[in-house]
Amino acid sequence: MGLIDAARSWLAQDPDPATRAELEALLARADAQDGAALEELEDRFGTRLAFGTAGLRGALGAGTNRMNRVLVTQAAAGLAAYLREHAATDAVPRVVIGYDGRRNSDVFARDSAEIFAGAGLEAILLPRLLPTPVLAFAVRHLDAAAGVMVTASHNPPDDNGYKVYLGGADAGSQIVSPADAEIAAHIDAVAAGDIRDLPRSTEYEIAAESVVDAYIRATAAVAPAGPGAAGMRWVYTAMHGVGWETLSRILDVAGYPAPTPVAAQIEPDGRFPTVSFPNPEEPGAMDLASETARQTGAEFVLANDPDADRLAVAIPDPAAPGGWRRLTGNQIGLLLGWRAAQTADAASGATLACSLVSSPGLAAVAEHYGLGFAATLTGFKWISRAPGIVYGFEEALGYLVNPETVRDKDGISAAVAMLGMISAARAKGRTVADLLAEFDNTFGSFASDQISLRVSDLSLIGRMMAALRAAPPTEIAGVTVARTDDLLNGVDGLPPGDVLRLWLHDGSRIIIRPSGTEPKLKVYLDVRADTPAAAQERLESLATGARDLLAAVS
Repeated sequence: MGLIDAARSWLAQDPDPATRAELEALLARADAQDGAALEELEDRFGTRLAFGTAGLRGALGAGTNRMNRVLVTQAAAGLAAYLREHAATDAVPRVVIGYDGRRNSDVFARDSAEIFAGAGLEAILLPRLLPTPVLAFAVRHLDAAAGVMVTASHNPPDDNGYKVYLGGADAGSQIVSPADAEIAAHIDAVAAGDIRDLPRSTEYEIAAESVVDAYIRATAAVAPAGPGAAGMRWVYTAMHGVGWETLSRILDVAGYPAPTPVAAQIEPDGRFPTVSFPNPEEPGAMDLASETARQTGAEFVLANDPDADRLAVAIPDPAAPGGWRRLTGNQIGLLLGWRAAQTADAASGATLACSLVSSPGLAAVAEHYGLGFAATLTGFKWISRAPGIVYGFEEALGYLVNPETVRDKDGISAAVAMLGMISAARAKGRTVADLLAEFDNTFGSFASDQISLRVSDLSLIGRMMAALRAAPPTEIAGVTVARTDDLLNGVDGLPPGDVLRLWLHDGSRIIIRPSGTEPKLKVYLDVRADTPAAAQERLESLATGARDLLAAVS
């Protein structure tokens, strides 16, 4: 089928007036031999948005390579077929669906619920837009066979996505291979037909408020407020996302004083009007929070990303621009890992886990307390499956602090855990900065950095990885490379992955991998030294060497 015919076939089954009008205008231009329109049709219909372990994620719009009602309907029908195929005889699989405040999230969620119900599944739609961790919790709480969260997390405003969790033996974790490939095959089979032929039903259930209440109680129990919480002055931003309503209720139950909210960012708004990129890691994203903290004399800032599965923390620092410094994901992750280690039972096989690109400092914490340690491939689909896990994190602001409740990163429970840690320190007259210094004194000074190379041509990333594999560097920043691990072949029991790991003779580490969600090549740098100053000096030298390496192969 030619490109124009494929587009017209897609248009015929599209139920969305907005994307229909968008595509009709594009086809009219293409019919008039508009070259730009033909190129855009090729981009939209020349390939298909791939379903994988991250589910679906992409720009909104008409076409097989965009997020839209046709694609979501096909995905829901494919997932339904997979669940029925794997269900016990005569069992009716239960699926719970959640959605955030992004454009079309509610529409995609309702479409999914109707398709699941039409396929004979028990479909349960969460009662309103809610954080991703609430959906992850609901999969286990409702003993569902699967869960779907409609979100693109912290991606740009024009993106949306479709995240899939499995219950049963998967315990509410995100999908991994081979489930992703099996679901994708079912989706492809559905896409060969016409979604107008799929049975739909409005006989789905709206989840009771008790599901949200149960999440609130479980999360408040992570760290009930102690004496040190009294008088706590802090600032919170939801980054135009869905975190505030749920977090504010948890604060009341746990007994923490309410923060000063960043008013312009506290309500859900899928346009994300005050930030250029709704990710707390991005430059400028927390500027309004820092300004609010300066105005109110706050002691610290907590921030969730738009679907509240990540947590950022900022503290006063006279040496930082504007007097406030955002902690890195590794710094937060190591503090929360230290907290978890102090109460973990080594005799029970308790394990601390992190992604292989996260700070090796967590291994030092585990060793200090006699706990198990696991390094996994990136993503909580892997971290959450570490045997004996009591805590897990990844450097991209993701933390799993209550694995018996939520088997995914959870920025809200992480916020409660951080409040507990801060309030305990306050009771002793100490601050977050003091906790960071104590960590360094106890375990050594770990420093990390990340370099990201964003590309417009994805094939460049593949060529760069191939060049590095063909001729691995023997020296970086004047330090000899002691060993290179190519994870394509599987290393240390890890599943194969498109990752290169370089160990330097001074104990430093460099990891290079393509991003799983964005058109970026990522380089992770880690060093350890006796003092923070020495670690920072070594890190800066390593970063210069890594940039030179990327320039040589790009």
